[in-house]
Amino acid sequence: MPAFHFLVGSFNTSQIYTFAFNVSTDFKPNLHVIHCTNAQAPHSWLHVSDNKKTLYATSWTEPPGLAAYSINALNDIKLINSVHTASRSGYVCASGRAVYSAGGASGEVFAIDRSTGGFLVPSKQDSDYSPLQELSFVEDQPQQDDGSVMDFGGLRHGAHSADLSPDGKALYVADIGRNAIFTFSVDPKDGKLTLGEKHISPRSHDGPRHVWPHPGGKYVYCLQEHSSMVDVFEIVAPGPKLKHVQGVKIIPEAEDHQEFWADEVRTSLSNGDKPKYLYASTRGLDKAKMGYVAAFRLLEDGRIDDGGNSGKEQDGLLAMWQTPTSGGWANAIQPGPTVDGIEYIVLTDSDEGLVMVLSWDGRDFKEAARAKLDGGVGPATAVWL
Repeated sequence: MPAFHFLVGSFNTSQIYTFAFNVSTDFKPNLHVIHCTNAQAPHSWLHVSDNKKTLYATSWTEPPGLAAYSINALNDIKLINSVHTASRSGYVCASGRAVYSAGGASGEVFAIDRSTGGFLVPSKQDSDYSPLQELSFVEDQPQQDDGSVMDFGGLRHGAHSADLSPDGKALYVADIGRNAIFTFSVDPKDGKLTLGEKHISPRSHDGPRHVWPHPGGKYVYCLQEHSSMVDVFEIVAPGPKLKHVQGVKIIPEAEDHQEFWADEVRTSLSNGDKPKYLYASTRGLDKAKMGYVAAFRLLEDGRIDDGGNSGKEQDGLLAMWQTPTSGGWANAIQPGPTVDGIEYIVLTDSDEGLVMVLSWDGRDFKEAARAKLDGGVGPATAVWL
């Protein structure tokens, strides 16, 4: 059985780790680091280009920025170049034309040099890698930053993520502090953005953290960091504009959402553009409070299969698995390959330096394999290669 590989960044060390995950019917699956790349800085978020040749990363440098790496081989990952951002970036994603960043009060669009995959100088008159476009999410009230270790320079009180629609025509920015999703249309020529709407979250205490699109293009899912809900929005008009249609709770009914900070939402990869499952993860705010990974059943169009009941917060729930730690700053999930009907998902934990692979058979989560990064390394997020 061939090995599957993924990359992991860190919150606190300047390395990128290449992992090999082996699945075998004869032996227990195993997971181990096969290469460690010296990186420009701690990289809290990673994004791999569609052709798997370029890695984009948020860089927790001073001043903050983004980095681009060429993926030449599993053991040959080289820095191409880097750029500065106005505030610390929480998230980075890319199309074939541009790289998008959002963090705290601001965001940026950077042009891509298609010959290298790195960042492009916008014009012949420029001497540095300045943004193609600068974004501001601050309106009447200034950006909050309480200075705590969990605020990350304003990420818990501002914009946190940026994700493209499957067709690349729209971008969604989740803003925790302004309790809203900013939607943008994307210029097909250069990747620049035009604001569609600022969509206020369904609840006053939600705190939108990540928006993830269904591959069918009709719905998006929003992970609410403070309320531990995942909301389903229908795309109802160009712009784009959103309509709230469903909301599900991703912690047990008996738990108090104030003891968690939800982390991630993703669709399964095992059924092409009609994924069968929606996955979501939460972290415990206290080290002693364990997190959860939940799975919900999806209809073909992207709505959660609530059995027609609509309104109950855990309709469509298939399983909820308690994680072995709080997750620290992570408990981030990333779906990966499906082997013999079993889907495998990476789970990162920054509390104890754990990187785990979970198995999902449509009924139950199990821990298939784990590895530990020693020396106080805090694994952040993973991307499959």
